[in-house]
Amino acid sequence: MGKRPVRTARPTARGIAISALIAAEEGERANLVLPRMLSASSLDERDRGFATELAYGTLRMCRACDWLVGQFAKGPLEPAVRAAARAGAYQLAFMRVPAYAAVSATVAECPQRARPLLNAVLRRIADLIAAGPVRWPNPGTKLSYPDWVISRLGEDLGADRALAALEQMNQAASPSTRPDGYIQDAGSQAVGEYVAGLLQGRPGPVLDLCAAPGGKATYLAHGSPFVVGVDVAEGRARLVVGNAERLGLPNVAVVVADGTQPPFRPQTFAAALVDAPCSGLGVLRRRPDARWRARPEDVGRLASLQCRLLSAAAPLVAPGGVLVYSVCTLTRAETVDIDEWLAGGRRPGGDGAITAGWEPARPPGPPWEPLGRGALLLPQAAGTDGMYVVALCRP
Repeated sequence: MGKRPVRTARPTARGIAISALIAAEEGERANLVLPRMLSASSLDERDRGFATELAYGTLRMCRACDWLVGQFAKGPLEPAVRAAARAGAYQLAFMRVPAYAAVSATVAECPQRARPLLNAVLRRIADLIAAGPVRWPNPGTKLSYPDWVISRLGEDLGADRALAALEQMNQAASPSTRPDGYIQDAGSQAVGEYVAGLLQGRPGPVLDLCAAPGGKATYLAHGSPFVVGVDVAEGRARLVVGNAERLGLPNVAVVVADGTQPPFRPQTFAAALVDAPCSGLGVLRRRPDARWRARPEDVGRLASLQCRLLSAAAPLVAPGGVLVYSVCTLTRAETVDIDEWLAGGRRPGGDGAITAGWEPARPPGPPWEPLGRGALLLPQAAGTDGMYVVALCRP
């Protein structure tokens, strides 16, 4: 007789979430690996939503979950057990899943040898939460951010505003769809709307110097005769091409080039948008593992790159045209300090006199708040990503 076929259990929502957590700890990006796992599964829409919330939420609140687990699990846990323990703690503390369901179903996803330990740890966490509000040791643990992020934004925004921003970014982002069908955060759409308004009365081609994946380039293409999107990486440039084609926008051209050395003649564009690479501390709700990838030294390094990109973009703006700088972060070094450099200050990255004599455009109004000659959009102001924008008009 032939061998009996081996039966394998169908993956569960918790099992997929825990597998995604293990992959993320090994260095994979959660927003890439989880959709791949879900596509290969047969989960229905409800279970897909549960797996997504569990995986992304656990990554987001990883420090808080580790603190809860560490109260009762002494010593290191192997990766698979640690991922299951974090997922169980997240369900109990933040999803408010009933204890009996969170504990039993999560323990079932753990390696057999570690199930008694995990069962005991999760039950004690459940008892701790049932006893009343958790006494967290510090804001960084409670809100689940690296200490340097808490400190940096506290210095740059003020403690209360920083903590409010960080708390808001712990809320899962809701999809926001433009009229053309492109999914884009409302904060980024607000930047696109602001730039589109500046282009009124300024006919001519528009440059998006850091265009991938194409959200702002395609937004501007609806009201501009011609948009040129640039990205240094061919794969990312293809994202812009794909999005423009999907939206039926033949007036978007894409160039693979280094934005600090763009291959264009001076004074070619009616507007140049530098939506620059940044530390991303305004979009941490949208990228659940980004808070653990960011490093303090990234801020200064990226501010230097932002200056180089602006130095390259400014000469490309035609007389009467506009230069727009935007970032999705909240640090002073990447927002108002860049504005001060543009006004003629000095900083690593070169001489800010590249826009000497240029006039600032009127910044966007509420819920944006004035900052330097530009404006800052805090996450708590309208439930969006955190953004900064400043625009300068060439005489």
